[in-house]
Amino acid sequence: MFYCYSCCALVGLEPQDVPSVKLPVKIDIIKHPNETDGKSTAVQARLLAPQDVTIYTYPCIPELDQSVENIVLVFPGPEAMTVEQLWEYFCAGGESYSSVTKAKRLKVEKQSDTAADKHTCPIQRVVFIDSTWNQTTRIITDERLQALPNVELKSRRTCFWRRQRGCPDTYLATIEAIYYFLKDLHSHYFSEYKGEYDNLLFFFSFLHKLINKAKQSAGKV
Repeated sequence: MFYCYSCCALVGLEPQDVPSVKLPVKIDIIKHPNETDGKSTAVQARLLAPQDVTIYTYPCIPELDQSVENIVLVFPGPEAMTVEQLWEYFCAGGESYSSVTKAKRLKVEKQSDTAADKHTCPIQRVVFIDSTWNQTTRIITDERLQALPNVELKSRRTCFWRRQRGCPDTYLATIEAIYYFLKDLHSHYFSEYKGEYDNLLFFFSFLHKLINKAKQSAGKV
């Protein structure tokens, strides 16, 4: 209706008609090849933050050089950390992280030399997986992603109108996960959140209202 799912281009709109969002980190989205384009919200992030968001279709994944930048994978698991724990992992050099933190701490310290804020963001790149829950195994077990530390989001309820059958309402759409991650990151490492990334939900919010209105008109709500 407003954009092409396949080529990530606006349809019937000019770039000035939609907001442009600048993100504090680069975001790579790895999309499952069987993920239906029309059901994916990943393209919305690409359209609204084109300078900072890139989408790859698995088995293609981005070059992830951890010797150059600090990278995390947003995915739940027994060893996943919270956003608040990122500083300890990359900078504090605690005993549990001693084997990986030295070089990573140096990267953050180089940033801190020119940063006035003591809460310098400890990461530069974030990876998200765009697929249904049942499809994630193929991607998450890829050996190219095994070295990435995992980050788990706080529990939130999705507003997505295409809920995965049999899954709880805490399973977020990709654009929701990106938004909440950035919101938490900003609040913890930059300053009080004042809506800096709200426009990432520009299309999502519009479609949510449109679909709910249609359901109400059809007597389905």
